[in-house]
Amino acid sequence: GKRKRLNSSVLYDSDESEDSDILVRKVFAKRHCIRDEDESSEEQQHDKTCPTENISTNRKQKVFAKLKELARHRATQRSCSSGNCEDSNGESEIEEESLCHLPLTPTESSEADSDSMKDFIVEEDDDDNTEHVKSENQPQRKKLLNTSNSELLAHYVPHLSRCDHYVHFKRIVKAFLINAIDDTFLSSLYDGTRQKKYAQDMLLSLHYLDDRFIQPRLENLLSRSRWKDRYKERVDCYPDVRIILKNSKNMSCQACELNRYCKFNVLLSGKLYNSKTLEADDFMSDDKQVLKVGVVCADRTRVYHNLKHFKYKLYVDCSSVTTLDDVGDEPVKDTVERLFSQLEDSGWIQKRYDNLEDYMNDADSFQEEK
Repeated sequence: GKRKRLNSSVLYDSDESEDSDILVRKVFAKRHCIRDEDESSEEQQHDKTCPTENISTNRKQKVFAKLKELARHRATQRSCSSGNCEDSNGESEIEEESLCHLPLTPTESSEADSDSMKDFIVEEDDDDNTEHVKSENQPQRKKLLNTSNSELLAHYVPHLSRCDHYVHFKRIVKAFLINAIDDTFLSSLYDGTRQKKYAQDMLLSLHYLDDRFIQPRLENLLSRSRWKDRYKERVDCYPDVRIILKNSKNMSCQACELNRYCKFNVLLSGKLYNSKTLEADDFMSDDKQVLKVGVVCADRTRVYHNLKHFKYKLYVDCSSVTTLDDVGDEPVKDTVERLFSQLEDSGWIQKRYDNLEDYMNDADSFQEEK
């Protein structure tokens, strides 16, 4: 065997001359016990061996045979009844628990795994069927991917469909042209009589104009003002307004009832009308109101009134277009299409839409009064 020597810090006699009178004690380094390689290898192998390796080969064969039986039982369990399936599963679980602590050789474990995995392998026929179904669904998936999000939203949730604002506005103009010829059209829209798609689209656009464009901005203007309810009701009832500059006077503003230098007269006039059907009421049609207000209230009145009565003013303009045109015996649908195309080509619709955007911008940028 090979010998190993430790490097120890031991003082050795470096002067070996006979003339030296100094006696130096010589100390030799400790040596390890020499072992035979065969004995050490046998001890290492003995230490590395696991107690489970002492199991006899007969025992291993029995375990392997039982595992094969379990694999065969799993294949036949599918056709058995539910009660029998539960019993067989219970027995297999007991046997597996009793055998789970026994080691398997690599070959035995691979064979057992291959047998047990047969229940989880999908046949090639199933793969062909799934591939065939996927190939059939591919055109539909491509079609859904090509459609935009707005189209999908309009299909599944029509009331939340996102459409261009100008498209909504053109639908409203067309609805007003129809109602100018047939004055029952708007009322039939709101009471649910008309259920065709074009009518539902017009009703959606009308709600969009009221609920998204106009009403939130009106509420914002009122929440930041000191207007009294009486003044607000007057501005809401009269569709026509004129704001005239007069001599300044220190007095109580008739809008907010605060002391101000009031130099504007607000002249309110016009017929009262229905906010949905836009039908005008002839009762006290010549009534007028003149109110003296301050600078801030006069400016707020102008912005508020433009938005509040924009829809009615647009309907009045559409009605004037139909009255100027000689309809004759032409069908309503053809008349509306012809008038609508003329208004769109001349830029009349775009101009009214630009006015609406200006009114909304004025309301959004209106400064809170100090």
